Amino acid sequence: MAPHVRVIEGRASWRSRAFQALLRALSRKPLLPDADLSALRQRYAAWDARHGPVERSALREPVDCHGVAADWVTVPETQAGRTLFCLHGGSFAFRFPNTHAAFAARLCRRLGARALIPDYRLAPEHPFPAAPDDCHTAYRWLLASGIAAREVVFVGDSAGGNLALVTLHRALGAGQPLPACAVLLSPAVDCTLNSNSMIDNGNRDPMLRLSDLLVLRRNYVPSPQLYTHPEVSPLFADFSGFPPLLLQAGSSEMLRDEAIRTAQKAHDAGVDVEVELWPETPHVFQVAPFLPESAMAIEHIAAFVAQRAGWVCLPAAMPRSILRVDGAPA
Repeated sequence: MAPHVRVIEGRASWRSRAFQALLRALSRKPLLPDADLSALRQRYAAWDARHGPVERSALREPVDCHGVAADWVTVPETQAGRTLFCLHGGSFAFRFPNTHAAFAARLCRRLGARALIPDYRLAPEHPFPAAPDDCHTAYRWLLASGIAAREVVFVGDSAGGNLALVTLHRALGAGQPLPACAVLLSPAVDCTLNSNSMIDNGNRDPMLRLSDLLVLRRNYVPSPQLYTHPEVSPLFADFSGFPPLLLQAGSSEMLRDEAIRTAQKAHDAGVDVEVELWPETPHVFQVAPFLPESAMAIEHIAAFVAQRAGWVCLPAAMPRSILRVDGAPA
């Protein structure tokens, strides 16, 4: 039996379509095999510092998690105990501190929580297993600080979705308590890059291209023999015993089928799992606050977390949209 795939029907908003056109225009130049990722990282950091959304009501406080740098993000709505363990994306090579902190703050406001965002080491300077080592260390620190696992929710986007699953796998293997649930946004879970959507959506995805993924993979994973290792490609891990999972992905992005295959793997292992496909939305569209689809997706995340973690979420007005869920009005 296959897991239920919730298809968000209808056409995407004009803002999403315009944003995809802009992304397509900005990403015409492919990543060269000998690209200097550290220099590119500095360019992205400068862009994030200049243009990344800044949450005036959010407080960012640095913290040392047993040697792993991290930021606490709190908002006026934060309630004691509730914690989001947020693992950022960026192809294991990049970080966007303002963008990810702003997204975490939006979730925190809706869920009445605070967020811990580990600043895990990046490739190529620190290839696998540096990133999963740091994420697991930060999670162990979180538990040791007195936060109950049942009050923790994992959130990971793209490479961060990979690291969220790897951290779950490691914690389960170590006999450590698991979070109440996990939310995975367009997770990159298969280093073999064998999903059909890699080809089907190759010309539709405005952000990702296969040649770039091959370059980034080589910088993160030191040997092709590791491509199917469950801590490199968590799709090949044993999902038995995992907490409830919510996956969201764009129907036209190259990582679409990685979300579907992850949901199938989890479902086959008896995990409570939901997967949503959003039309004409870019990779990790949830972090773009100006997209109505982003606000709607956060509402879906809040409903999932409220049910699985038992949190009473703060009220929020649902944005008007032409999108529908499973054929029903939104």
